[in-house]
Parts: sequence; C-alpha cells; structure tokens
Amino acid sequence: MKLRDLARELNLPVPSENPEATSVTHNAGWVVPGSVFVAIRGAKFDGHSFLDQVKARGAVAVLGEGLPAGLTSPLPYLRIPNARAALADAAAALSGHPSRQLGVVGVTGTDGKTTTAWMTVHLLRAAGLPSGLLSTVGYQLPDGELHHFPAHFTTPEAPQVQENLKAQLAAGARAVVLEASSHALSLERVRAVDWNVAIWTQLTSEHLDFHGTVENYFAEKRKLIERAPFAVLNLDDPWTQHLKGLGPHVTYGEEAAADWRADEIEEGQHGLRFQVSSPLGQFAAELPMIGRFNVHNALAAMAAAAHLGANTDQLQAGLSSFRGVPGRMELVPDVRGRRVVVDFAHTPPSLEKALNTLRATTPGRLIVVLGSAGGPRDPSKRAPLGEVATRLADHVVFTEEDSRDTPIEAILAEMERGAAGRTNFVSVPDRRQAIRAAISVARPGDTVLLAGKGPEDTLEREHETLPWNEAQEARDALNA
Repeated sequence: MKLRDLARELNLPVPSENPEATSVTHNAGWVVPGSVFVAIRGAKFDGHSFLDQVKARGAVAVLGEGLPAGLTSPLPYLRIPNARAALADAAAALSGHPSRQLGVVGVTGTDGKTTTAWMTVHLLRAAGLPSGLLSTVGYQLPDGELHHFPAHFTTPEAPQVQENLKAQLAAGARAVVLEASSHALSLERVRAVDWNVAIWTQLTSEHLDFHGTVENYFAEKRKLIERAPFAVLNLDDPWTQHLKGLGPHVTYGEEAAADWRADEIEEGQHGLRFQVSSPLGQFAAELPMIGRFNVHNALAAMAAAAHLGANTDQLQAGLSSFRGVPGRMELVPDVRGRRVVVDFAHTPPSLEKALNTLRATTPGRLIVVLGSAGGPRDPSKRAPLGEVATRLADHVVFTEEDSRDTPIEAILAEMERGAAGRTNFVSVPDRRQAIRAAISVARPGDTVLLAGKGPEDTLEREHETLPWNEAQEARDALNA
C-alpha cells in the first residue's frame, strides 16, 4: 500500500511523499524495510526518541501525536490524534481488513474467557464452520494445531492481531473466536476488529493496578459489547444489568428469565449433565469437564455458535466431544487414585470457585498449591488468596507464581497473613518443590489443585525466566 493511500484510510492529510508501506509497528526493534513506525509516548519511553534508529532499519514514515519541541523527523511525519488508535487502524488497513470477511466472536469478562472461547470454536467446527482461535493459551488456525505467540500477552498487539486474522483467512477460516482482555480493549489492540458476536462471561475485581477502579475496569470491557452488533450476556452476573440496553442480545444462566437456561445440573467426578432451554428448543447436554461453572461457559458458547448457524444436534455433539482447555481444570492422570488438577485460578473468586467445585466431587482431602504474582500486579489480592485457600482446602502449599522483582518472602508473608490464624499450610518458595511436596502427601481419593499458572509456558523470577509446563511438572511429581 502506498503511504498516500494509507493516509486516506486514516483520514489524514495526504503527504507529498509516497513510498510503499508494507507493515506497521510501534516497537523500534520490530521495524523492517517498508515499515510505518508509530511513535507512542509511553510511561517510560517516547517513541520519538527512536526516529533515527527506525530510519536506519528501513522505516518509510512515522505516525505520531506531534514532534517534541526542537525535534525534526528524518522521515515523512503524519500527525494523528491518537497513536494507539492509529496503530490499530493502520494495521487493519495494511492487512486488508481481514475481519470484515470473517464471523468474529469476541469473549470478555474476568473469568471464563479462555474456556468459553475454546468451547465456542469447537462448537463452530462441529457445525462444519472452519474456525480459528486467538486466546491466552495461544492461537489455532482452522486445522486445530496450537501455536504460541512469542510475546507474553493475553491479547497480542494490534499488528499481530490483524496479521493473525489475515493468516486465519488465508488458511480457510470462515470464523474466528478472539479473547478480548481489558488491556486489549483499553490499549486499542482490538480496536479495528469488526465483531459479529460479543460474549460477556462475568466481572469481578481484577487488574486494578492498571485500571484504578472496578468501574474503570468495567468500562473498558463494556467497549466490546458496545462495538458488536449482537451480544451474549450472563444474566447471573449483576454487571449485566448495565449492558442489556446496548443493543440486540440474548442472555444465559440459571435464572428463569435467561434465554439460554440450564436446569437439572448433575456434577460427576469427570463430567457434567444438564438440560438446556433455549430459542432452539429444549435438549439434553453432556460435557466431559469438571466444574459447575463450566455450564455457564457452555451456555455462552452454544448461544454464540447458534447465532452463527449451529443447530441443536451439532451443539449436543460438539459439547459431548469437547475435551477442555490446557491449564483449565486439566486432569493429570494418576494410576494410584489421586486426582491432580491444573487450573489457572489466580484471583480469590476464581480460586474459591475452583475449590468449591473440586470439594463437591472429592471423596478424600483437598490439597492446593498456590502462588501470587509479584511486581505491581494487584498485591492486594495476596492475603485474600491465602484466606480462601486455607478456609476451603485441607492442606495448602504457598509458593511462587511469577515473583518477578518482588522478594518471594514478601509474597509468601502476605498469603500467610491471609490464613488468619489457621495452621493448615506450609510455604515452599520453589514451585517445583512445592508441587512435589503437595503430591507426596496426597493419598488415593485426594485431589491436588495446582492453581495460578495454568497453561503459561514460563515462570518469571527476578533475574531469570524459566520455561514451564505445569501439567508436565505434575506428571514428573507423580512419577517421582
């Protein structure tokens, strides 16, 4: 695309220069010949300080909100009102607006996004619709093979989102399911996506280090519902009352007024059965997953898939063949009769939900391995995590999660403080040793929950980032 054509796409004055623009990025280290560089003023760095560097790497133009006083640009400079918005809009334009040719389902909420997203794409495939996925765990093209993004984002940056949507289209996808985190919505990473359906799971306090208040957090997630022409809303979540007037929607849940409602829910040690009342009629559903809360995820996924054309038979067959998500209530087999579960639960509400779920189907003791992130990531949840764990589990092992620049001793002390006088815990700073300590005391009939890391493939400490696979650590501990 020529620079003048890109300027017209962005509603900017047409520049006198007209080089060929092939890509866009805000990271100076990612610039390649033909790149348009977006100079973003961040908390630590101003992109304008890298203009000579990006020219040397082959950039052909710069988009920015205005040159700092005394600075001249060595490249054509297009002034834009919002740098992050321009990054997203330029990425979509240079990729050919791929989402306009796809049925795009966005999933947002505090908990349940990943499972709902994976279940939705599975149901769409069961309905014969070639579908791709962009999730926390990674991305899948329509062939279903899981790939990981190189950067550790819940949602990648806008250029990577658009490049992936373009790749999905080239691979034959007709639909894509995309997790939309509050960061992605706030930082405009998914701004230029043309949505078809938005799913709202639920909202609890999270990421307040970034958003400041739960009201701000809600406002960012609400953007997805505002932008989509059709929404699937959780009627059992109190925040949904602030969303129902935004446009066409259906609701789901256990409330009698829900459009997609679950009744007669039966929980087994290895699966769920329930009755569904829906706009498509009434039918029985079986889901081979642990956790009553997964009934809500299933209802949301079915409602979205039905909006894109799935019928009752396809929904039933798809649910019964769904095998779950890596790191989300993932069962690790054990020949000695212990049940080991890997789950991403890392907030007090999600941990409480996971422990209550496992308690209901655990004949023996309930043991949990639990850490909490370091750095500025909402340290106020460490003590509440300790309180929930020691109140609901029989034995707790406090350990690291991603301690980063925070001393692990300080994190453990906060979780221990939350134990509120209880003594059913030990602290083991090294996570590998903590997992082995928990599994070594488990007996047949006990359940061991490894909480917090889920599918993440790294473990971050102050001076190192280690490759990590929580399920494999559990298997190694079981075999030891």
